[in-house]
Parts: sequence; structure tokens; C-alpha cells
Amino acid sequence: MQSAMFLALQHNQMERSDSNCQSHEEKKGKMKKTLIKDWKSRLSYFLQNSSGSPKAKDNKKGQQKASFRPSPEEAQLWSEAFDELLASKYGLAAFRAFLKSEFCEENIDFWLACEDFKKTKSPQQLTSKAKKIYTDFIEKEAPREINIDFQTKNSIAQNLQEATHTCFSAAQKRVYSLMENNAYPRFLESEFYQELCKKPQISREPQGT
Repeated sequence: MQSAMFLALQHNQMERSDSNCQSHEEKKGKMKKTLIKDWKSRLSYFLQNSSGSPKAKDNKKGQQKASFRPSPEEAQLWSEAFDELLASKYGLAAFRAFLKSEFCEENIDFWLACEDFKKTKSPQQLTSKAKKIYTDFIEKEAPREINIDFQTKNSIAQNLQEATHTCFSAAQKRVYSLMENNAYPRFLESEFYQELCKKPQISREPQGT
């Protein structure tokens, strides 16, 4: 009798365990779909609001919105080098979306701010932009403070009054290296990137006899 009760209890525990495993797998699958959907919406948002996408702002009436999904071939190019990723409008937007999901988008934002800063010609604008970059990213407890050493921070602070195009060069190289060695490999392994590299499956309709 006791043996029969023990076997019944063991059977019930196994059923519960199987049920929990199935429930866990279902939740995992739903989370994966939600994450990919969220990333797609972030990618679309970044591309529609990027300066290189005027068509998104000036859509004519009755015209459908353009598809912002890059081709699998273009997405695969991003894995060849970090510079390939940054040189692509789609790649940059996807990488920003990825960093935002990891709550560390300040790195790419700083790098982009430095790229814009180096193109500035007016000395007055150079100084004002330098101060903004410093208050946004460099100074202690800045709203989007980046992780650089004290010596680099101190050097930037001293050069603010007479800002030059090389003002943030050391800090930009440091942040570039951090992204290339840490965030970039994680991005390439992410579900979102793998999804972009997949070629769409063409469904064949059965031919009538």
C-alpha cells in the first residue's frame, strides 16, 4: 500500500515537473518574440528619425512607408569589421537599439557627438559643442557619463576654453575600443542580429492540376 502511494506521489511530481518545463519554455519563447519585436520597433524608430532618412519625414499622401529592414547580405557585412557596422545607416541604428536595450547607449552617443564635433568649422561652435559634450558625457555625474580615466577627463577639462578638433580624440578612441571589444561581439551574437541575417522564406503555393 505504501509502495503504491509512493509511486503515485512520484508520478504526480514528475507530471508537475514536465508541466513546469513546458511552461518555462513557452515563457522563454514569448520573451524571445517580444524582444525581437521590440528591437524591430527601436530600429524603425532610429531610422525614421535619423538625419539620413528624409523620405521618412516627407512621405507623400497615399504613399506607403518604406521598409527599413536591411537585406540579409548587408546585415552579414556588419560582422566583417566594426567599421563596416558604423558606416552603415542601418547598422548604426541597429547597434544603437542594441546598446539602448543594454542601457549603455551613452557610448555610441558620445562617439557620434565626437564625429560631429570634428566636422565643425566655426571656432565659436567648436567651443560651445565642446562644453556641451563635456557636460553631457565627461564631467563627474554627467547625465550620460562615459567610463574613461581621470587623467583623460582632466586633460579635456583644461582644453575646453581653447577647444580644438582633437579635444576628445583620446576619449573617443577609448570608447571606440570598449564598444569594439565588448558590445560589438555581443551584438553579433544577439537574437536580433541573427534575425536580420536570415533570408526570408518564400512560401510556394500549390499549383492547380
